[in-house]
Amino acid sequence: MTDTVLAELRGRVACLTLNRPQALNALSLDMVRALTQALLAWRDDPAVLAVAFRGQGKAGPFGAFCAGGDIRFFHQAALADDPDLGHFFTEEYRLNHLIHTYPKPVIAFMDGIVMGGGMGLAQGASLRLATERSRLAMPETMIGLFPDVGGGYFLSRCPGHVGEYLGLSGQSLGAADALAVGLADGVVESARLPGLWESLAQTPFENGAAVVHWCRSHEQRHGAAPTLPMADIHAVFGAATWDEAIAALQALNNEWSLATLAALRQRSPLMLRVVWVQIRRARGMGLADELRLERDMVEHCFDTRHLQRRGASSETVEGIRALVVDKDHAPRWQPERWEAVNEAMVAPFFVSPWAAKDHPLRDLGQA
Repeated sequence: MTDTVLAELRGRVACLTLNRPQALNALSLDMVRALTQALLAWRDDPAVLAVAFRGQGKAGPFGAFCAGGDIRFFHQAALADDPDLGHFFTEEYRLNHLIHTYPKPVIAFMDGIVMGGGMGLAQGASLRLATERSRLAMPETMIGLFPDVGGGYFLSRCPGHVGEYLGLSGQSLGAADALAVGLADGVVESARLPGLWESLAQTPFENGAAVVHWCRSHEQRHGAAPTLPMADIHAVFGAATWDEAIAALQALNNEWSLATLAALRQRSPLMLRVVWVQIRRARGMGLADELRLERDMVEHCFDTRHLQRRGASSETVEGIRALVVDKDHAPRWQPERWEAVNEAMVAPFFVSPWAAKDHPLRDLGQA
């Protein structure tokens, strides 16, 4: 393993700790490769009954799961035309698929920040445990990207049209709301996590199901009530078109709608329209096909040939520049307003730049 991924077999449970706390465990290519290597090694090991994930916080174990991919690396690699940028997304999406289809139970302890690539790791797990400190989100439109790592797949499986709302706005969820929309399976008090983790090494489990049952026995039975305005979300984001959704949002004129409009105005107008299409397409797609689509889309994000934009002129590199490099929080989106986005700008994101036989994920999902 690496110093940023700690792997150990505790009793009959294989335990993975993301160990890059100063970066909120943001995923590097080395981390993706280490996680993949460990999971493949344990997949057919009869000594391993289940796998558990956690993140290392700045003050000790837990407290932060994973803030996403290393977007500083994305920025640097895009400017340098580094092929590792493409390798990162190809290998990360393979890892996401591996977790979703893993033959043994995978348990994700989603304590603290769980965003972007962290959601990609956690949402494929058999058991997703949140805590009172959890903040779950897919905030990619803030940096001119889209909810990838299988985001189209798992967001589109949320009730009604919550997936559109979360993918477009990047709204973060606490444990109760994550549970209500199917992005968490249970809630555990954060104070119980260290003891639960230690017990994985000491409990004589008979099989993987027993590991899951043991973890679920530590769940809170009563917690905070959900806060999402579900009726308003479905009424707005269930609209037939983007323009109708915006009109419905403006017509509501309540606290939630005004806050949502303010959030959307800060996002990339181009990528908002791309995400609108992505979530709706993903509802009718299997996981492997949806991840292949995302690999196509992310290629276009950094090399948007139909708009003659790549590297520093790409929407994603500009978004990262504004958020984490220069930190001026003033991205120069192109176009600047969502009214200026048209179908000719959006449709090519969903056309693969590769022939089927050359696709980087062509064999994904095949036996």
